[in-house]
Amino acid sequence: MSPITTTSGAVIRLAEPGDVPHILRFIQELADYEKLSHEVVATEAKLTETLFSDQPAAEVLIAERDGQPVGMALFFPNYSTFLAQPGIHLEDLYVQPDQRGSGVGKALITSLAHLAVERGCGRLEWMVLDWNEPARQFYRSLGASALDGWLTKRVTGESLHAMARMLERA
Repeated sequence: MSPITTTSGAVIRLAEPGDVPHILRFIQELADYEKLSHEVVATEAKLTETLFSDQPAAEVLIAERDGQPVGMALFFPNYSTFLAQPGIHLEDLYVQPDQRGSGVGKALITSLAHLAVERGCGRLEWMVLDWNEPARQFYRSLGASALDGWLTKRVTGESLHAMARMLERA
C-alpha cells in the first residue's frame, strides 16, 4: 500500500521496523486508556519479531501528522468459511488524545477498509469494550453493527498451556 494523504491532512502508511518504538508506546497508551496496563508484556524486540519477520503475524498502519506518528491500526488476516474469503481483524485502533476528533481515526479505519477491499477480503471486523461509548459511537457512525448473539471466548497463559496438554489425554 502506498502512503495515502487524507482530506484530514493525515498521512496513512504501512509501518516499518523503525516505527516499533511508536507502536509499543501506542499499545501502552491504549492499555492505560482501557485500564489494562497490567496485561501489556510486549517489548520492542517481540514486536519486531512478530511484525517484521519473514512471516509476520500482523501488520500496522501508521497515521502521521507533520511527519510525526499520531495513531495506528494493528491488524491481521482471518478467514470466513461461510464466505470462503479472507478477512481482516482489527486488533487495535489508537489515536493520541490530542488528535481525536481530527479525522485521524476515520482515516485509519477507512484506509484499512480500502486495504481489505484491495486484498479481496469479505469482511473487516473488530471488538470494542462495552463501556467505551465514544468508540462505539464512532464505529456506528461508520456503519458498523454489533454481532448480536456472539460471545468472545479466550484462553491465555497457563490456561492455554493446560489446554494444550489435554491433547495427551484426548
